[in-house]
Amino acid sequence: MGSVQARMEAALSRLLPAPQVAPAKLHEAMRYAALEGGKRVRPLLAFAAGEVTGASRERLEIAGAAVELIHAYSLVHDDMPCMDDDVLRRGKPTVHVEYDQATALLVGDALQSLAFQLISEHELSDDPARQLEMVRTLALAAGSRGMAGGQQIDLDSTGKALNLPELEFMHIHKTGALIRAAVLLGFSCGESHSDTDKARLDRYAKAVGLAFQVVDDVLDSDASTATLGKTAGKDAKQGKPTYVSAIGLPAARRLADELRQEAQAAIAELGTRATRLAELADFIVLRKF
Repeated sequence: MGSVQARMEAALSRLLPAPQVAPAKLHEAMRYAALEGGKRVRPLLAFAAGEVTGASRERLEIAGAAVELIHAYSLVHDDMPCMDDDVLRRGKPTVHVEYDQATALLVGDALQSLAFQLISEHELSDDPARQLEMVRTLALAAGSRGMAGGQQIDLDSTGKALNLPELEFMHIHKTGALIRAAVLLGFSCGESHSDTDKARLDRYAKAVGLAFQVVDDVLDSDASTATLGKTAGKDAKQGKPTYVSAIGLPAARRLADELRQEAQAAIAELGTRATRLAELADFIVLRKF
């Protein structure tokens, strides 16, 4: 994990526009949003999935960077006053606080554009049709049938009580779609492609994506702001439906572990090729921050 995280920090620093390039304020703010923070779970998943198909690290760092830039843009917009109105992210002031709201809006727009620039201008597959499908995968994950759509459902659900199927539908889109994309993009960077293996990884990604959100809800409920690096207890204060509010803290913890087991069962037949994926499922569910 440490090796991939360090590699991704260096790659993102290289791939983002230099802060002295005009418009300097925007480029500085983009780097502020994307660098020096976060667990890099999505790039870690891309690298782990790439081990299943023998993908090169050079290709995986581009795929991982593209997904991470989409994630970073979503956090910038999510923190803005018109969304969740938060002042702390990754242990430092959010972008609209450090800069201003208009700059934060442009930062999100620019990070998203850069993600698609990266995934289209670098050779990530020997098959052009497969690389085009990778662009489509990322676009679907980020758009109205993925992350953006999930965020809209989240906004519309504030103050309402959702049942488990409704919560799952929301988070399959809001959180799970981009995690699934990270796994599929990493898989697609390799040379050995099996439809059976792809289906296994897809099942894994769906389970681990939901588990990630369940654990986020648990941590928001019982971890401190200092530990999280973002405002703790925010969801409850804003009346947002969570797994904790829907089924309680003990049941939410059990659900996360069930999803972890489901994720690991999905890739059991892949043997040692999926060791990193199995370890990441453990990390996502058992993490304390």
